[in-house]
Amino acid sequence: LYIFIAIGLSILLKRIISKFVAGQLFRGAKAIDKGLDKNAFVKLMLAPLEIFLIAFVSIAAIDRLKFPGVLEFEIFEIPFKSIVHGFAKTILIIVFIWLILRTIDFVSMLLKEKSRVAGDFKDHQLVVFFRDFLKAIIGIVGILMILGLAFGFEVSKLWTGLGIAGAALALSTKESIENLIASFIIFFDKPFMMGDVVKVNNISGTVEKIGLRSTRVRTDLKTYVTIPNKQMVDSIVDNLTLRTYRKAEVRLQFDSSTPAETIDSFIKDCRQLLLDKSAISDATVFLNDISGTAFQISIDYFTTPIPLAEFNEIKQNINLEILDLIENRKIVIAGSGMTVKITSDSPSSQAGNV
Repeated sequence: LYIFIAIGLSILLKRIISKFVAGQLFRGAKAIDKGLDKNAFVKLMLAPLEIFLIAFVSIAAIDRLKFPGVLEFEIFEIPFKSIVHGFAKTILIIVFIWLILRTIDFVSMLLKEKSRVAGDFKDHQLVVFFRDFLKAIIGIVGILMILGLAFGFEVSKLWTGLGIAGAALALSTKESIENLIASFIIFFDKPFMMGDVVKVNNISGTVEKIGLRSTRVRTDLKTYVTIPNKQMVDSIVDNLTLRTYRKAEVRLQFDSSTPAETIDSFIKDCRQLLLDKSAISDATVFLNDISGTAFQISIDYFTTPIPLAEFNEIKQNINLEILDLIENRKIVIAGSGMTVKITSDSPSSQAGNV
């Protein structure tokens, strides 16, 4: 009866006691950083504290009971009582590890918020990386604690026993280890960060997450691509976010019957057209090639690294104005298809026929 009363009281008072303990932990954390959010801290800590309290009281209370002799038997030469104690310790260790992981989540959430306010996305990437890394380490430590404290395995002998199979294990996890090392290289070398638009192995998109094993990229087609970190390190990565200009190209082929003065007038008007655009920082228009059937005009211009949608809008307006110049001068495009090749350095640009 006393055991059931103790467990019942722990269930009834779990919220009050857990909030009190979380409040005390918050006071200690606030001494380090006064900008902590108490509600967020308590919300993260409340669930693992409640379960830990119920599990601890239940296990401690049940341990006080005197079980009948019929339950004193062995399973594979292991006393039933030892098995029960092992599972009880396992539950306590799991809940304790859960509490530590929640603490790591809170600290990472706090640091990410600080980096967001400061506008430093490098610190944001650092927080996410080490959060995942610490969680992996804590998980391994938790497994070793369960084996050592709950089931009595000698961890030192376990490592010795694994020494023989270590070589085979290392070979089987070779790629995983390489990807883990590559994640550290990405972190320290910083070729790209979360939010950057990159191009690697014919895949273009925005980096959404840099993990311990792989990097997740949201492509231009809105698909979600997972690229191993080793490929991100070994391959040529083009960080489009860090470019200083956006470039657009227009290639025109005029019929060989077009008079020279018409071509010269067209080139001058195109140059003036591009110079009048405030968004364009540099532009070149020139007669690039002369062949037996066509005169090729090359038009190149650069803009600042503006958003892609704005760049496409500017490019479209310029293309339409160039077409107006061609129509006003009644210039014949070489070839029966009247081919006008318009290209750009943007990932979504394509050559088209007009």
